[in-house]
Amino acid sequence: MSRSGQIETLPLEEYVSGVLAAEMPAEFELEALKAQAVAARTFIARRLAAGDHSGVPVPEADVSDTVSHQAYVSKAVLERDWASGSKRAGLAKLRRAVLETRGTIMTYQGQPITASFFASSGGYTENSEEYWNAAVPYLRSVASPWELQITPNLAATYTFSNSELRSKLGLGSGELPAAASLGASGKAQPVSSRSSSGLPAEVLSLTTGHRIKEISIGGKVFTGREVREKLGLRSSQFTWKRQAGKVLITTYGNGHGVGMSQWGANGMAKQGKTATQILKHYYSGVTFTGISTLLKK
Repeated sequence: MSRSGQIETLPLEEYVSGVLAAEMPAEFELEALKAQAVAARTFIARRLAAGDHSGVPVPEADVSDTVSHQAYVSKAVLERDWASGSKRAGLAKLRRAVLETRGTIMTYQGQPITASFFASSGGYTENSEEYWNAAVPYLRSVASPWELQITPNLAATYTFSNSELRSKLGLGSGELPAAASLGASGKAQPVSSRSSSGLPAEVLSLTTGHRIKEISIGGKVFTGREVREKLGLRSSQFTWKRQAGKVLITTYGNGHGVGMSQWGANGMAKQGKTATQILKHYYSGVTFTGISTLLKK
């Protein structure tokens, strides 16, 4: 536990309940919560099966309670803050989602998958190798239109001064370019514009998931992920324009884009899709397995 530094030992399904409480709003549809429960259980199953203690400050623990692994709300906090009052119904719903998926994990070729997930997309998820280094066969780009009408603040605009951008991106002095755009078609459409200093901005390529793959800014080439991380953006799907001496960057969606979109899952559930259908959509070619069978091996 990151706050106390203590190790908490608890049954697997109680852990999944705590992760579900931390990672997805209880107001989401039950089938979306069930999909998230399976993803959370799969994550920890993969670590347990592999004996993976990476990223944990003490070797006796299996996992931390932070987003570097999975966020987690302890049983004590759930019972103190959720068991009565306005959150009581939400807690019952979370526990139902865990109970109805009890023991179920996703596997690929007999092994638990890397069940990555994120908040929302701008319409498509991402191939794993276009954000991380490795191509993973079940983490493929798929259409995810369900969140577009239901996600609050799907688009977010950031405003930067020229000096802020130069500093954050490691560019030299001078004016920054006027505009860079994804293009309405979702295909790579290079857009060049020159300011008085002659620095161009050009979208060089897009990923399969319609995010920025490479962009040239001030003569320096960045990946979309680099720009996202250097500027603290919500997503690597963005447009860029100048207005009143400032640079406005608008992002679409929230997160790395690989795996299951949580708001997309909720949108699918609202249209009557089951947790199984949701998971099979976002994780290509997976099989559902009982965790007890895996861990006994």
